[in-house]
Amino acid sequence: MRAVTTLSVVVLASAGIGHAVVTSLDSGIDRVDPFRDMKNRPEAGHGMNILLVGTDGREKIGTEERRKYRLGGAPCNCTDTVMIVHISEDRERASVVSLPRDSYAMTPPHTDRVSGEEHEGHPVKLNAAYAEGGPQLTVRTVEKMTRVKIDHYLELDFTSFMKTVDVVGGVELCTTEPLKDSHTGLDLPAGRHTLRGGEALRYVRARHVDGASDLGRMKRQQRFMAALVDRATSSGMLLNPMKFRDVTRAVLGSVRADKGFGTDELLDLGRAMRNFSPSSSEFTTVPLARTGVTVKGLGSALKWHPEKSQRIFEALREDKPLSTHSSPDAALRVPVDPRQIRVQVENGTGIQGLGRRVDAALAATGFNTTRAPANAADHSVRRTVVAHDPRWDRSAKSLAAALPGSELRAVKGQGATLKVIAGSDFEKVRKVRAEDPGKDEFGVVRGDEVECS
Repeated sequence: MRAVTTLSVVVLASAGIGHAVVTSLDSGIDRVDPFRDMKNRPEAGHGMNILLVGTDGREKIGTEERRKYRLGGAPCNCTDTVMIVHISEDRERASVVSLPRDSYAMTPPHTDRVSGEEHEGHPVKLNAAYAEGGPQLTVRTVEKMTRVKIDHYLELDFTSFMKTVDVVGGVELCTTEPLKDSHTGLDLPAGRHTLRGGEALRYVRARHVDGASDLGRMKRQQRFMAALVDRATSSGMLLNPMKFRDVTRAVLGSVRADKGFGTDELLDLGRAMRNFSPSSSEFTTVPLARTGVTVKGLGSALKWHPEKSQRIFEALREDKPLSTHSSPDAALRVPVDPRQIRVQVENGTGIQGLGRRVDAALAATGFNTTRAPANAADHSVRRTVVAHDPRWDRSAKSLAAALPGSELRAVKGQGATLKVIAGSDFEKVRKVRAEDPGKDEFGVVRGDEVECS
């Protein structure tokens, strides 16, 4: 789960903070070499694959905080969270696949990191690969299981997660049911909550809220990731150089990364992802078989569904969206039916006929436009704006999804009609449609589809 904080920093590099600032942060990252002497690796695909692992490291957390957030006991020196994050080659989409830590895995031959003994490949739970062989065995095991070539490795612990959530001012989440977990101390009544670092850690660690155990926890982690990305990219506060510096220090102060993930990679990826938003992200968990397997000496483990899981990883290799309904030519799913969204279009440029063109394109996609576009007071708008009353934020997100790169702007008291101020960046209107995310074969949910649950 700590993984998403690093993604936020990558996205925020688009703010143009400067090479010197990121270089100074880069120099403080602990380096590992998970790809040393690796052979017979999967063929590289398009886009970038990052293996993000969260460990249960807590060495930098004080005694009082450990007691308060129930972080006592010795860490298991294993991975608490394992995710593959695929950044598309056009840098317009991030696909996040959670790999359950209790997944049945077969390690390749390796040297034990503690005893130095040589081991043949043997069955383990996925999170045990880190304990036996560190980052290198973790990467090798994941590549063997998925046939997805890992380009970069990032590892975070509890400390960086808590600090990052606090620096961005907390993250808002919503739940329709009370959430209680006696093991972590989580106790949230139904409703909306702004979670600070320690409470957020309880939320993403909780495994005893319901009968879903680790699978339920992964869904909450994905929900939290979407909310954190939304917080980081929609507030605008992190475009402030000082705030950017504070966030990156919080994240990178406790991160370990491969030697190839440095300043240039951060800046290049950040610039390319300047329009990244929750609607650009999609989350899923690797599909599981109905029954697990028993690993001798380790107990019950989760077994992946052989056909469905391979289709997920094939999508990553081929740089395609995970959702079976999200091919580039298909309509994007949105939380509100376009037919229910009333839209007034204004031309914010000196380009003749732009307002009529945008109005017609939105109407053709299903939006309830006024069919009477007007001229905006400002004729120098560069980035298209979706102005909306905060009470109609779900409708606004649905409309913004149809306008790639548009900016959401909350205007209190505007009312139910949303306003599109077309900027000079306007290129096209994407097709969108309302659909229940549960219909997707793999349970893929986009970041802007995550609602109260």
